[in-house]
Amino acid sequence: MSAALDSGEFERARQSAEDRRLVAAAAGGSSEAFERLYRRHAGKIFGLCLRMTGHRETAEDCVQEAFVQAWRNLPRFEARSGFGTWLHRIAVNAVLAQARRRQERVGAEASVEEEIAESVADGEVGDFGAGLDVEAAIASLPPGARHVLVLAGVYGYSHEETASMLGVAVGTCKAQLHRARQLLGQRLGAEEGGS
Repeated sequence: MSAALDSGEFERARQSAEDRRLVAAAAGGSSEAFERLYRRHAGKIFGLCLRMTGHRETAEDCVQEAFVQAWRNLPRFEARSGFGTWLHRIAVNAVLAQARRRQERVGAEASVEEEIAESVADGEVGDFGAGLDVEAAIASLPPGARHVLVLAGVYGYSHEETASMLGVAVGTCKAQLHRARQLLGQRLGAEEGGS
């Protein structure tokens, strides 16, 4: 084994132990310990939420909701997984709840996909001219495909884990990932062809 690998494993183990210590203190009522957990994980959770929602303000709301739920449920955290993994799942649930609320506001006449298409046309998600980047292309995907791509393709969750988090069948997860990759390839390929 290389020293770099050992160093990386050691650092992950150290961070995991620190998380467990902070979780125990926060579960005992220490707001200072929870604030440290927030500082350690907020950036990663924001990145997850931003990639899943495609909108900065919505992502910020989801991060806030995720940490509020984590604080409320911390005494029930059983540590079967790491705190970061548990927090990811809470954040995914916050994003999905936000999407359901947006769907309710949009109503039966329009789908979330149509709303995203409109926001892309309005330039909300990003400039689809010469500066198209991967993040903007991901943000422009339909929600189901985007959620699966972010969880399985970007964060490396298995199809089973992703399907469980999203409440869909594993086959649906695989199909959505395939669809997301095709759409992403088309969007990025169109950009390359236009340059």
